[in-house]
Amino acid sequence: MTPASDDSLARIESKLDILTDGFGLLRADVDELKTDVSGLKTDVGNLKTNFDRLETNLNLFDSKFSNYQQATQWVVQLAFTLIASATVTVIISTVR
Repeated sequence: MTPASDDSLARIESKLDILTDGFGLLRADVDELKTDVSGLKTDVGNLKTNFDRLETNLNLFDSKFSNYQQATQWVVQLAFTLIASATVTVIISTVR
């Protein structure tokens, strides 16, 4: 081998060492990203569970509110009926 080829091989070896170090750092970054993605999957799963629970509670609230609204309408109708009946009774008893 010639000194020029030895020098070229040394430079190639140096560059390969740099690439190897770079790949090691990339692998560490990929492993860290895997951990982060796994954590995000867990968080999304928890959010979905919470959303499903919230949706169930909202449907229950809607049902209760609908029942309350209907009961309120019945009470108002009953009150007007009682007022009308009392008015008619007073008018009839006054006329006689």
